[in-house]
Parts: sequence; C-alpha cells; structure tokens
Amino acid sequence: MRKVVSGLFVSLDGVVEAPEAWTGPYFSPEVGQTIGALMGSGDTVLLGRVTYQTFAASFANDTSGNPMSAQFNAVRKVVVSSTLSSADWQNSTLVRGDVEAAVRALKQEDGRDINVGGSPTLVSWLAQRGLLDELDLLVFPLVVGHGRRLFDGEGEQVPLELVTSEAFSTGVVHLRYRLAAG
Repeated sequence: MRKVVSGLFVSLDGVVEAPEAWTGPYFSPEVGQTIGALMGSGDTVLLGRVTYQTFAASFANDTSGNPMSAQFNAVRKVVVSSTLSSADWQNSTLVRGDVEAAVRALKQEDGRDINVGGSPTLVSWLAQRGLLDELDLLVFPLVVGHGRRLFDGEGEQVPLELVTSEAFSTGVVHLRYRLAAG
C-alpha cells in the first residue's frame, strides 16, 4: 500500500502560510537536499485548490529548465476541490465528492508515495481521518507572528510518533512523524 506523506515548512509558532516570505535566510543545501528527497520519493502529488492554483501559476508555463518546474509539470497531480470545475495543468485530475474514498483508492494503487505539497487544510483533514501516514516538518527558527497555522481551529487530537529528527546548520530542524498506532 502506498503512503500519503506531507512535507511542510513551519515556523516555531506553527505558521505554514506564505513560507516564501520567511524561509529564505535559513535555506541551505541541506534543506534543499531534504526537499529533493521528499519530492523524489513520490510519483503523485495530492493538492488542495489554493496550493494547486499557486503551483500552477508558478510552474505550469515555466520553460526555463528549472528542475523543480520540470518535476512538477511531469508528476501526476490529484487536486481536491469543491469549487474548481476543471484542473487543466498537465497530468492533473480533479477530485470532487467523496474525497476520503478517492484517497483510499489512491493508496491502493501500485506506485510510490503520494506527496501532499503545501495544502495545510487538506493535510489537517487527512490527519483527522487517519489517511496521512507521515508528516515531514521543516521547522524554521523564527516566530512569524501571524498567518495560517497547520492545525488551526477545532478538531480531534491526532497522536503522532516521532520517526526521525535532524538539525541543519542554519537552525532548521527536520522532524518526521507518523500517525501513532491507535
């Protein structure tokens, strides 16, 4: 069975929104290698609407030779949205209706990991339903002070188990969790 794996940038105060505005000074080759490894472990990306639209605007028409653009353009993208009428970026499929059944079906397919890029609302939803297998957090050493937090609002507790941790020279810490057996 395939795993659903989420990788997110998060500040010390739990902010995941607009990391492009606050991660720059802490980026390093170590962080880049970790992101590359996470992206390389999957063959499908599961995205919420906002992240899908942001990524499509950034990568869909990029012909610069940027490896990240090439990877995002080539990979299979599954988009969860109740408001989009189509997902036109190449290799994209729109999921509406029974999202839980669709994710369970994806997990049963042959293949590598299903990566969840960004999409904090989707990540939280998946965790609440026991559909998220691993959560990779790159914790940046700053307090942003405002913005969307990963587990923002009401919900049930989601117990996690720490699998690995690694500190980088810039103070970024990579924490890998899996859902605790329950």
